This record gives sequence, structure tokens and C-alpha cells, in this order.
Amino acid sequence: MFFKKNFSNFAFPVKNENLLFIMENNIQLYWSQCLSFIRDNIAEEPFKTWFAPIVPISYHDRVLTIAVPSNFFYEFLEEHYLDLMKAALKQVFGDDVSLMYEIMVDKSNNTPIHVESTNAVSLKQKPVVDGNKIKAEELFNDLDPRLNPSYNFNNFIEGISNKLSRQIGLSVAEKPAHTAFNPLFIYGPSGVGKTHLVNAIGTQIKQRFPNLRVLYVSAHLFMVQYTDSVRNNTYNDFMNFYQSIDVLIVDDLQELSGVTKTQNVFFHIFNQLHQTGKQLILTADRSPVEMQGVEERLLTRFKWGMLAEMEKPNEELRRKILLYKVHHNGLNISEDVINYIAHVAQESVRDLEGIINALMAYSVVFNSNIDMALAEKVVNRTVKFVKKKITIEDIIQKSCNAFGVSEEDVYSQSRKANIVRARQVAMYLAQKHTDLSTTRIGTLIGKRNHATVLHSIKLIEDQINLIKDLRNKVNDIELELKN
Repeated sequence: MFFKKNFSNFAFPVKNENLLFIMENNIQLYWSQCLSFIRDNIAEEPFKTWFAPIVPISYHDRVLTIAVPSNFFYEFLEEHYLDLMKAALKQVFGDDVSLMYEIMVDKSNNTPIHVESTNAVSLKQKPVVDGNKIKAEELFNDLDPRLNPSYNFNNFIEGISNKLSRQIGLSVAEKPAHTAFNPLFIYGPSGVGKTHLVNAIGTQIKQRFPNLRVLYVSAHLFMVQYTDSVRNNTYNDFMNFYQSIDVLIVDDLQELSGVTKTQNVFFHIFNQLHQTGKQLILTADRSPVEMQGVEERLLTRFKWGMLAEMEKPNEELRRKILLYKVHHNGLNISEDVINYIAHVAQESVRDLEGIINALMAYSVVFNSNIDMALAEKVVNRTVKFVKKKITIEDIIQKSCNAFGVSEEDVYSQSRKANIVRARQVAMYLAQKHTDLSTTRIGTLIGKRNHATVLHSIKLIEDQINLIKDLRNKVNDIELELKN
């Protein structure tokens, strides 16, 4: 994998062709000079961790290529040491130099992939889409779509929870504004991949139709832009700008809840774009029928096209996502560790990404293997564990097993001691571990009435403090229910 960084603002240009030739043929020497500069400006431990492993590959046509161990390594350098690296390259190589990172993604097949850095400094700056910077003369200039190209369909892993949304997204990307999915409203809880999907749609549209004006914006930023336009008397520029968009992607629409003036403005922009055959792609953390504080006329329009729900990834999809990220980062993680992470990280894709990044960090910094012990340590610090939902069916089954009776026995009218005890314990645990009313519990456990359930619960509460064997059995049942 290659990531390119252009440092076009360096001083001291190297124009001597002989010097360039010498640099290209003595890359190790000149990289050593860069390392000396870096070493003088940071502590020894981070230097050994983040710079000593770097291997200079080549210097040609003002492009310095260095090899780094992993994608995480590259991202850490970019985030924490970019300014230091700029200064070092300026000191040694001079002006107008580009930096290329080489990352071997597929170590088993020794296959590199070329990917341009999303952080690369562009010589030609595109107009910034901020409320107080939207100018009339910028309306038809080259527009920065604000898309994240690292969010694409190639790395959007498909599963049962997102299959419909992904397929619809592909259809929209192939024929924006020419399908029945306009607007496309994607909803689901945080961390299920909504932002990834809409960026993938926008990126593919931009690749297929480069002349279309595509824009991704969060609802919060839209609100800020509108407020700034009113404050700075540039409201007409703001409206003209948004009405010139061909594909408008608005993320996290629930942020507009209760903001009446911004909703009114968005309503008019929505109408104008839809009536002129433009594509609208929207996301929220809930469906339109569940959105509070949003005008009914907007909610009605959200439902004009397609409502696509994205659910939390199931264990199979979480495992597929982990396998992709492990392969993508060239990691060596055992099947047991992957299965363990997929099982416990149940909330969102972000949890999976956080765990993988943390594992890579521990592995690099402490030079340790990624084994089960390390995985458990990282998971305990990263994941907010979700308690297993305990059902009445589970409770009845485990109670019957504990007292050696069948479920049919519990549902029957039998008054045998062990059957009665299993029934009473089941009622007690159902009241403790579910949200069911005592009336509902009685209905589900042998069609007993409300008074019988209350009596059973009180009896077990009293006796578990007095009878050790009963207390142990109840504790054992609860332990099984939670595992």
C-alpha cells in the first residue's frame, strides 16, 4: 500500500541535478540525516518505537518512499509526527518533496496496494463549504465533496443487517436521481456503518460522474452554515450554493430536532433539489416515525423514497469485518482471538475498529504477539459490555434442569415438591431478570394468577436466605443465564 504526502511549501529548493542524482543513489545516507534531526527533537523511547523501524526505499523525482510496518503505524505517524517529519525532510531534501509510505497489506502474497493519502496537501485549494465562506462566485467552481474516500464499497462488508441498505446504495450510485430511491433515508443506531455507506455512495457517484456536484455534510454543520449566513448577511449565497448541488448527502438528521428555522430552510432546499431531479441521501439514528421535534412536512418528505434500516452487526458480520481489518493491516491474529472479539464486541463497528487499533498499538509499542491474553486486556478496556438479555424461556429451561423436571411438568397442575419448587424459582427469577409484569409471568408459567406469582416470589426471597442448598441452586441458575 502506498500513501503519498506532498510538502509543496518547503523552502530551500534543490535545483542542482548532480545533487539530486547523489541523493537518489545514497538514500540511506540522507535518510540517516533525517533520523538524526528527528532524534534531536523527540524522546528516545518514541524514536525507537516509531522511527527506528522505518526503512527508506527510494528517492526519485522528488518523491521519498519509506516502508512502514502497518497501516496503523502510518496513521500514527501522520497524526502525531507529521510536522516533525516535514521539518526533517525540509532540512535534508529541501523544497517540493513528496513522501510516499509503502505498506505491505497482504503479507502472505507479498502484494502491495496503491492508495493515495486522504491527507495529502493539494496545490489547488478547493472552496471551503462553511456558512460564512460560501460566495456567489464559488458556486460553479470545482467543489470539494467533503467525502472520505477511505469509506468505499470495497471495504463495506456486507451482512444480513446491512444487505438491503448496501444494495440500494449501489443502485443509487449507479443511477443517482434515476431510481425510486429518492430520497434515500438510511437509519439505525450509532456505529452500524451509516456514514461509511453514504460516503461510499458519494465516492462511487463522483467516480462515475465526475461532473456532478456531490456534497457530504453533517446536519450540525448545515445548521452552523445557515446560522453564519444569516449573521454575515450571505443567506442568498448559502441558498444558491445548496440549490446548485446534484447529490446532497446529509448525515445525522436527528441533529435538526427542535431547530425550527434551520428545518424551514432545509425544507425549501429539499423541495428545490427534489423537484429539479437531484439526488438526496439522508441518515438518522431513528426512522422518521420515531423522530421528535421535526416538522411533519419534512418527515413526510423523508418517506417519499426509500427507508432503509441498518441494524447492529450480528456475530457473523462482526467476524467478517474483523477478518477484513486483520488482513488489511497485515496482522497475525489467531482464529480463537478473532472469534472471541466478534463474540464480545456486540455494540458497533466502531468497537471493532477500536479494538484492532488498540491491539496494533500494544503489539508495536511492547513488541508482543497478539494472543488471547492481550485481546482480553484490550477488550476489557475498550468495550462496554452489553448484558445478555435473559428471556422467560431461558429461565424456565434452566430452572427445570436445576430441579430435574420437564417444562411440561412446570406448566402442569402437579403439586409435587420438586416441580413446585422449580415453578416458584422460575417466577422469582423472571421477576428479577425481566421486565414482565407478575400477571404476564403467571400467564407464561402454567397460567397461574397474579397472587400465586407474588406468593412464590416472596417465598423464594425469604428461603434463599435460610436454605443454603436453595441459595446455591438459584445462584447457579443465574450464572448460567448470564453466560
